[in-house]
Amino acid sequence: MNKNDFAKTPPMGWNSYDYYDTTVTEQEIKANADYMAKYLKEYGWEYVVVDIQWYVKNAGARRDEYQYLPFSDLAMDDYGRLLPAPNRFPSSADGSGFAHLAEYIHGLGLKFGIHIMRGIPRAAAHANLPICGGTARAMEAADPYSICGWNPDMYGVKNNAAGQQYYDALIAMYADWGVDFIKCDDICDSWLYRGTPLAFSGWEEMRMLHEAIEKCGRPLVLSVSPGPAQLEQAWRYGAYANMWRMTDDFWDDWGCLENMFARCEQWQEHVKAGCYPDCDMLPLGMLGRGFGGERTCNFTRDEQKTMLTLWCMFRSPLMVGAELTKLDEDTRRLLTNRALLSLLGEGRRGRQLARTDAYAVWLNTGSEEEMTAVALFNLSKEPRKISLPVKELPGFAGENELCLLELWEEETAAVCQGVIEALVAPHGVKVFAVTEKRR
Repeated sequence: MNKNDFAKTPPMGWNSYDYYDTTVTEQEIKANADYMAKYLKEYGWEYVVVDIQWYVKNAGARRDEYQYLPFSDLAMDDYGRLLPAPNRFPSSADGSGFAHLAEYIHGLGLKFGIHIMRGIPRAAAHANLPICGGTARAMEAADPYSICGWNPDMYGVKNNAAGQQYYDALIAMYADWGVDFIKCDDICDSWLYRGTPLAFSGWEEMRMLHEAIEKCGRPLVLSVSPGPAQLEQAWRYGAYANMWRMTDDFWDDWGCLENMFARCEQWQEHVKAGCYPDCDMLPLGMLGRGFGGERTCNFTRDEQKTMLTLWCMFRSPLMVGAELTKLDEDTRRLLTNRALLSLLGEGRRGRQLARTDAYAVWLNTGSEEEMTAVALFNLSKEPRKISLPVKELPGFAGENELCLLELWEEETAAVCQGVIEALVAPHGVKVFAVTEKRR
């Protein structure tokens, strides 16, 4: 199987992290999946992803002290593979893992994903458990000198036969469960080991995961986190993963969003079918319950449009972090703009045409028959007129009048004197579908 066939367009879905942190339960996953199937599926939203520490029985028990509880009570099989905590995911109590939940998600016409940490559980290594499928044991696979700087659950896996055997067995189990998407953490980049030889251990584990996926017989999208991904390693991410994070965790702060324009500029040439630099999740709607308090998104409505427009123009994967069952109508309309979402389509390409401290201009193109889109972003705190000469648009000679359809407001306009120009709100955007009116 060619991994680039697993995701010919950027994956779109929902991830539990931004609202639930480590505490999501089976019933909450089902409720969000039900909402997606009813309101979002027809627009291309399809992945339902259970994020971090689904295997911890007492996750969130001391959240004021620890995000990831040290020495926590983990659910694990006899071969050192983590299992869903049965008190949180009761359908797994029969030993079937996520198989029943995956079946439920698939029954809605959706796809099922899980978050994992790089490596093998420390508890498995300390007990020296056997590894499924051969004679190796956990102590042969575990690397005690390769750890995560922010999560205490795992040791890294050595680049040896035992390590590959462990990953093969792990991925085979996920395939049996019916998993479609894996988000692997502490593997894209490590602040703990950056600039040291141990930095390569995570990248080798990414290759090992890729090889295990190739063997499992099921198409599995591999997403790697956290960033910032290292540009000089672009070839490695593209060879082994479908998605890789360009940034650390992205939240609803204007500084984070403004910074993303530079990151997208750096990575724009590496977007291709099955390989997507990832801007991270969309922190929209209701967020933060698992972090200590439910709250609404801090972005203004214009900033939310800017975020969604940039993600689509660049062709990043789209993962919503909100509690979907509490999504307001305005936010749902943002997520169901067919014209904007069409910019993610197969064969399309996004690139930045201009950027200053005050504004940015992006172009998204497809085949000759498909829409050309131009986005004018105002990065400043005051309303600003932003313009683009038509001659900078490929395929438009400027001999005929151009018609513009603004994709958020669905307003039409015509180009005057060979220039596309609009007054754009602070931190806002105008994104136009450009067509040529023949004489």
